[in-house]
Amino acid sequence: MLLKTMGVGVGVSPVVHLLGEDTGELSLSTFSADITPPLGHPLLAGWKPPAKRIESRLKALGVVLWTKDSPIVICALDWCELRNGAYDLWRDSLAKAVGTSRERVLLHCVHQHDTPYVDLEAQQFLDQHGYEGMMFDSEFHAETVRKVAAAAKASADSKKRVLHIGTGEAEVKDIACNRRVEVDGKVSFRRYSFTRDPKVRDAATGQIDPNLKMLSFYGQEGPMVSISCYATHPMSYYGKGGVSADFTGMAREKWQSQNPDVFQIYLSGCSGDVTAAKFNLGNLDGRKELANRLARGMEAAWKMTRTSPVQKVAFRNGSFDFAPRTTGAYNPEVAQAQLANPKLSPTHRTQAAMTLSWLQRLKTGQAIDLPLIDFGSAQFLLLPAETFVGYQLAAQKMKPCTFLMTPAFGECAPGYIPTDMAEEEGYVKEHGYSWIAPGQEKMFLEAIREVLQ
Repeated sequence: MLLKTMGVGVGVSPVVHLLGEDTGELSLSTFSADITPPLGHPLLAGWKPPAKRIESRLKALGVVLWTKDSPIVICALDWCELRNGAYDLWRDSLAKAVGTSRERVLLHCVHQHDTPYVDLEAQQFLDQHGYEGMMFDSEFHAETVRKVAAAAKASADSKKRVLHIGTGEAEVKDIACNRRVEVDGKVSFRRYSFTRDPKVRDAATGQIDPNLKMLSFYGQEGPMVSISCYATHPMSYYGKGGVSADFTGMAREKWQSQNPDVFQIYLSGCSGDVTAAKFNLGNLDGRKELANRLARGMEAAWKMTRTSPVQKVAFRNGSFDFAPRTTGAYNPEVAQAQLANPKLSPTHRTQAAMTLSWLQRLKTGQAIDLPLIDFGSAQFLLLPAETFVGYQLAAQKMKPCTFLMTPAFGECAPGYIPTDMAEEEGYVKEHGYSWIAPGQEKMFLEAIREVLQ
């Protein structure tokens, strides 16, 4: 089946393929691997001090769904971002490991900032100007890819039959707030991960999705895997050289220790414009408290979980061509000049390289994948990059009677994916870090609608 909706305005076209639907048996296996970088490794693409100490180990956590068609992989990394060729390399490696295709690997970065950030082509552009290893260490990255793929492959020996799908959700209190604030009659987006200004910090919470969603899989002996998803930036503080999975990792580990027989995965929802700033103390005690609040949300969602028999597993993959932003620093000639300017900061040079990497990708015609798993009683849709929470809420309205989990931070190359209103109010002007042209909300929502329906 092929569905196609032609767009207007920016010349993009969402396309949806039904790539296999199974009825009957479903099995799963789980895998994990340590993906902690060595001391001295760049963090956040080299924009902050490199790794000075390991505050918590970083993990790759995944589940392989073995269907009658081809396996489907859901994998979450405690890394900041994977972009362009790096994202494809990871998906190809995991696909080869379990015998499936690239689009059936739903790969997600939790997006903690004190972690690695990889764009292969951007680093190649940096290499050409003598900035080897500025973003990441290539040997560490290649070995980590091999290690995680090997873990996924080995998991095939421990498949277990899935009999029921569980769905639950519960409100998480005092974590999320929108970056957008109105102070003294002016709109700004100054709620960073931690904000000291009381006018900004204490303003209204703004648009968020207050609920944590939990998707779980049950076998003959009870629950086997639980996947939690909540929409907020996963940072309490960062940039001090301490490698950390931050409060989301702490919450996941706490919930795992309380449920040792259930394999726990955590995903960040659509939260490009959502942080914990309003409720964040910006220190270790604050990090622990945010973790406790998130863990309580997991516990509440678990208690609310209801199960239903496995009836089908359908996989659909949408695609969307974002039009590029080409003004200012996003102009290729400007990016080339910035990359070659040794007086600029590493942040300016790496972001210039990322601009060139993105434009190089677009020349190949490769669109962004929008993969969806349909379990009948639940749907799981992976969205790209720093998609704003408004898209998550809009997707839920498209399927009001369906349990819908919508993590973001899949292919991270687009950067921020703001709503049209946020763009008009100055979000990108204030924050930058968006490689897509304005005015694409309507078509992006249409692409989401197509793959959902």
